[in-house]
Amino acid sequence: MERGDREPLVRKTSSSYHTFPESTARRLDSEYLRSLHNKRLYLAVFAAVLGNFSFGFALVYPSPVIPALEAHPNPALRLDQHTAPWFGSVFTLGAAAGGLSTMLLNDCLGRKLSIMFSALPSALGYALLAGAQGLWMLLLGRVLTGYAGGVTSASIPVYISEISHPGVRGMLGACPQIMAVLGSLVLYALGKYLRLVLDWRWLAVAGEVPVLAMVLLLCFMPNSPRFLLSQGKEDEALGSLCWLRGEDTDYAREYEQIKDSVRKQSRRVSCAELKDPFLYKPILIAGAMRFLQQLSGVTCILVYLQPIFKKTSVILKPEYDAALVGLVRLSSVAIAAVSMDKAGRKILLFVSAGVMLVSNLTMGLYIHCVPASHNGTVANTTLMSSTNLPAEPTNYITLIPLLATMFFIMGYAMGWGPITWLLMSEILPLKARGVASGLCVVVSWLTAFTLTQFFLPAVNAFGLEVPFLFFAVISAGNILFTGCCVPETKGRSLEQIEAFFRTGRRSFLR
Repeated sequence: MERGDREPLVRKTSSSYHTFPESTARRLDSEYLRSLHNKRLYLAVFAAVLGNFSFGFALVYPSPVIPALEAHPNPALRLDQHTAPWFGSVFTLGAAAGGLSTMLLNDCLGRKLSIMFSALPSALGYALLAGAQGLWMLLLGRVLTGYAGGVTSASIPVYISEISHPGVRGMLGACPQIMAVLGSLVLYALGKYLRLVLDWRWLAVAGEVPVLAMVLLLCFMPNSPRFLLSQGKEDEALGSLCWLRGEDTDYAREYEQIKDSVRKQSRRVSCAELKDPFLYKPILIAGAMRFLQQLSGVTCILVYLQPIFKKTSVILKPEYDAALVGLVRLSSVAIAAVSMDKAGRKILLFVSAGVMLVSNLTMGLYIHCVPASHNGTVANTTLMSSTNLPAEPTNYITLIPLLATMFFIMGYAMGWGPITWLLMSEILPLKARGVASGLCVVVSWLTAFTLTQFFLPAVNAFGLEVPFLFFAVISAGNILFTGCCVPETKGRSLEQIEAFFRTGRRSFLR
């Protein structure tokens, strides 16, 4: 369709859009959603979330690698109780730096190019890990892969949210978490079956594959129509939306709604405007959700999953437990993806926080109350200790920490994992979306870095039960926060969500 053919349709649709009664507009919206062709949209989302696959792969890389490096024959590469926490936590510090830089990248390069840019530090980081000859190369490789993860964490949810329509935005918004879980599962599987002397190096080589595939596919995908309109590229924005929705659909009506919203937010946000509730309320909600998500302890548990299972000596070997938890996480995120656009965001957040509360409380009380002789732990050993523990304890009470961790991951993956990322991209106003999403990622990963860095010292000083009881308290706070502060965005367009924060009228969200 040429530009001359499009313009009369756009002007006609624009005038009718402003004069339709509300019931007629809702009917047209429903008919429009049913007429859309989503194959190209799904392809664009898949290309983007390959970055999350790499992110999930890199995040849990220390879980099978730390035990191998603790026993490494080369002193320059051998990890001890002081260097192992840094190897696990420095990734999150890099991710915070990535989120900070994305505050500029998202608005300067655009969402798609920011995702593609992340491939450069990611590929370099994996190369350093694969060829490491000293501790500094290991740590730098972790920082660079973490930086790439921070960039993708801030860019991919925004890209998906801006190219999706309300009918599938919830489902597609869960895809980053699904791919991150798949990346973790692949890492666990490779860590289990690559039993060569240099297996951890080959894990780093394997991490390069999804990075290269992501870059190649994204070369053929469109940029976000909202970003293109914010840059004044109206023809490109219309062409992008046409490609995503299908030429034989009434995409011009959606285009006019997006264009109207962008026109109202044509200027960049100023410091004075941050006093406006339209801006600071969604930013505070999104930032607080990222902060509380990390305080629930998920990053610590995922990074130190095998050492935790080794410490509690559950009935299966730690590597099998880690893979089993990964499968539970994957199935739970899939459940969230299917139900998010039907049940709604808030109910899943309530269920998620409740399950995490019970699971963390169970884990903490189990470790505190069950004698070491019953749960298989060895007294006076650190979490990263290489002391030989019973490989396959026969006391079935040791299933409790495995089940508690599985339920924690299930609860997290059903709500506070995918929905916090989705809501961040939904509620942030367009004029501040690039900067604010980067800010939220900085808050998230600085919190994760602090927790991951101090997790092992806290365990060594106070016992493994103390962090889990702390995580239980945070999960209880998550329930209160959801009830008091989080809006329901199911089935609402990004323009309707912005109108809610601008006017405070809940009718926009009904």
